[in-house]
Amino acid sequence: MIKKKFEIKNLTVGYNKKTVIHDLNLDIYQNEVLAIIGPANSGKSSLLRCLNRMTDFNTEVNVSGTVLLDGENIYEDEDSTFLRRRVGMVSPLPVGLPMTIKENVTYAPRMAGCKDQRELDFIMEDCLKKAALWDEVKDRLNGLATKLSGGQQQRLTIARALSHHPEVLCLDEFSIAIDPVTTMKIESVLHELKKSITIVMVTNVISQAKRLGDRTAMMLNGKILDLDQNDKIFGGHTKDSRTKDYIEGLFG
Repeated sequence: MIKKKFEIKNLTVGYNKKTVIHDLNLDIYQNEVLAIIGPANSGKSSLLRCLNRMTDFNTEVNVSGTVLLDGENIYEDEDSTFLRRRVGMVSPLPVGLPMTIKENVTYAPRMAGCKDQRELDFIMEDCLKKAALWDEVKDRLNGLATKLSGGQQQRLTIARALSHHPEVLCLDEFSIAIDPVTTMKIESVLHELKKSITIVMVTNVISQAKRLGDRTAMMLNGKILDLDQNDKIFGGHTKDSRTKDYIEGLFG
C-alpha cells in the first residue's frame, strides 16, 4: 500500500472575510510528484502554504480543518520551525539571497546551529550536486549568487531548500521560462529527487505538469475539480469538463 504523506481534511482558508479554499480534502502520497494546475486565484498557492504553515506569517489568514503529516496534525504544535525543515518551499521568484553561493546553501544549516565547517561543506556540495549545479559553480562558490543566470538561480533555490533535508518539497508557481537545455536539467533534478522525497508543484505550465506529475489536481474557486493519474487527466478522461477546457486553453 502506498503511504500517505499528507492527509488534508475539510481544509478551509480565508483572508479576512474572503474564503479562498472551501472544505478541501486531499491525500498526497509519499515519493510522488503531485502537480496542481488551475487559473489564477484558484487557491493553489494558499493550499501549498498551508502545508508548511507559511500562513502563520499573515495575521489576516484563517485556517480551519486538519492537515496531517505522517499522521500528525501540523497545526497542533505551536512552534512550526521544525515543520519548515521537513517541508521545504521554493518561492515563485527564485532569486539567490544577496550573499555568496556557498552562504546561500549553508544558510539554513547555520541558522539551525551547525558550526562544523566540514559538515557545512559536505551539505553544500551534496545539495548543489542534487540540484545539478555543482559542476557549473564549484570554481566560484565565493561569488555572489545574484550574478548567476536565471536557470542557475532556479536550481540554487532548490539546493537551498534541500539543505535542511526536507521530506517534502513544495514548488510554488513553479514554471520554467528558460532555455530547453536548462529546462531538461531542472526536470531531471525533480525526477531524481522524487526517489527520496515527495514533491508538490503548483505550475502554470500545462505541459510541465504533464511531463513531471504522477498525478495532477485541477483547482478552481478554492475547490478541486479533478484529481487523477496523469494518463487519465491528460488523456481526456476528466471528471469535470472544465478541467479538459482548461488543459486545452479554452479558459484560464
